[in-house]
Amino acid sequence: MADRETRTAGATPTGPSPAPPSEKNSDDELDVEFLEEFADELDHHHLWHRDGERHQFGTDSPLLSPRVAAWVRYVPRAHPAGFVLGTAFGLISLTPSLIPRDYLFQGLATGISAALGYAIGVALAWLLRRMARWTHLTDRLDRATPVWFTPGAWLVLVVTATFALFGLLLAGAGWQRQIAGLMGLEQPTTDGWLRAGPIAVVVAGVLVGFGRGVRWLAGRVAELLRRRVHMPRRVATVAATVLVLLLVVTVLDSVVLRGGLRVADSVFSATNDTPYPGLAAPTSPLRSGSPASLVRWDTIGREGQAFVAGGRPPSELAAASGRAPVEPIRAYVGLLAAPGSSERAALAVAELERTGAFDRSVLAVVTTTGTGWIDTPTADSLEMIWGGDTAIVATQYSYLPSWLSFVVDRTRAEAEGRALFDAVHARVEQMPPDRRPRLFAFGESLGSQGSEAAFSGVDDARAQADGVLWVGPPNSNRLHSALTARRDPGTPEVLPVVDGGREVRFGATPEDLARPPGPWDAPRIVYLQHASDPVVWWSPSLLWARPAWLAEPRGRDVSPAMDWYPVVTFWQVTIDLTNSLGVPDGHGHQYRGVMVDGWLALGSPTGWTLADTERVAGMLGL
Repeated sequence: MADRETRTAGATPTGPSPAPPSEKNSDDELDVEFLEEFADELDHHHLWHRDGERHQFGTDSPLLSPRVAAWVRYVPRAHPAGFVLGTAFGLISLTPSLIPRDYLFQGLATGISAALGYAIGVALAWLLRRMARWTHLTDRLDRATPVWFTPGAWLVLVVTATFALFGLLLAGAGWQRQIAGLMGLEQPTTDGWLRAGPIAVVVAGVLVGFGRGVRWLAGRVAELLRRRVHMPRRVATVAATVLVLLLVVTVLDSVVLRGGLRVADSVFSATNDTPYPGLAAPTSPLRSGSPASLVRWDTIGREGQAFVAGGRPPSELAAASGRAPVEPIRAYVGLLAAPGSSERAALAVAELERTGAFDRSVLAVVTTTGTGWIDTPTADSLEMIWGGDTAIVATQYSYLPSWLSFVVDRTRAEAEGRALFDAVHARVEQMPPDRRPRLFAFGESLGSQGSEAAFSGVDDARAQADGVLWVGPPNSNRLHSALTARRDPGTPEVLPVVDGGREVRFGATPEDLARPPGPWDAPRIVYLQHASDPVVWWSPSLLWARPAWLAEPRGRDVSPAMDWYPVVTFWQVTIDLTNSLGVPDGHGHQYRGVMVDGWLALGSPTGWTLADTERVAGMLGL
């Protein structure tokens, strides 16, 4: 034994030599970081340690049989805070909004809301875990919690969420029937509405899965940075998160967003170049696109072609107005006719000169919507009121739909509206005051934002125009927002009164425009807006602030059950935008029935009566 000990003590070690102190400390740090990371992973996946036993809602849960537990092992474990807040957001999204929704739209809104709630819940939990007091509290709760409580709590949460979703879907069907009844639409059935539930679960699952995938990728990048670059654990986590988020944003921007815009641009460009079936170039020299026009037919665009080729015959205009028949002038310059807004405005003025438009009783400057569209009743009603003694001029700045133009072409709309009105106004100013036509400005939806841009304020608009009509203005309209913000005390946001209604009035019906009963001085400014129009009320501030139109009594066609909830209401109204035209006239973004009264509010022919108004509305089928 002594000999063996002697040989052992004197033997030269054959294994690796001890690491230097610096290397040993580095290895210890890595081991500590690994253990901390592993503990975090256990916490994230909800593994609970009790007296050497591991309990989770999974493979070793006492609530599950071994056969079922084998399947549950592969189910991704949800974050408890994310699950609770995501469920709450999803349930709240089933409450009513501005526009009736079918089950598909509701499933989309609920799924997005649930995913956002999940993300917010996870983020809040992450922040709280970094607070010492919260960590101390949770540690005490963990030690005091029985081993069976966590899987049992999960089971209760899942069952409760399932029953709550079913119950809110049933209530949601009733709310949707209420909104549909307010707008005269066919009411959805309860069993059909319940299909929103599975769609919401799938949408939420896809979005949450995407977020977890991003988190997993950030974790792998952080691990690589720690091992290869030897970054400290926290620095590597932050750096990896930033890198992965930049990668995701870049991919979404360059591939999804820009790629999608390129596809949309190609599709809508081809649509813009394709005339509506049955349309032919006008032969009258009073129309753009005719043989005598300075603007070629093939450069006007699809919507411009429909505008210049449309209209009522002079005989109908005479019957409607009771005046001698006159053929109206319609001038339109398409996006392809000139390279910029100033050049298109100059060409439009030249068209007005050629047609004799400055000798008409009324000259209306229209800023179009994104596609260059002008609603048929908008032009027809003005021409029928004045018996065709009118000229309407418009230019095109985009061929994208309004909702897409709002994102990418908003500044173009403003530049186009400013350039066209300034050019026409400058030409009218050259005329003797007693020979000038009545100069009206008009814009609908995004067109109202472009038209507003021509003026610095109410005084400027009234100084340059003889009347202004803006229909369905987006909430981002600068002048509209400023006027609404300074409305008279006690007047609601959906029908504000500004300075006693002496210069500007808001309304959805002719009766609204008649209030207040005091004087309304000319030139007049009119805003037509519905309480149920999401274009008017959509704003990013819906994410975090209750709007006045939901703090005040609801509008005439808005459900009394609608309320504001952070984040959720924003997505509800965003979804409503896509269906704002899919409702009957007089609701949402449909304003055809009030166009006659809107034009008449700016001014009417001598001797005009209520019977004349009713006759024009009847001939328009309104």
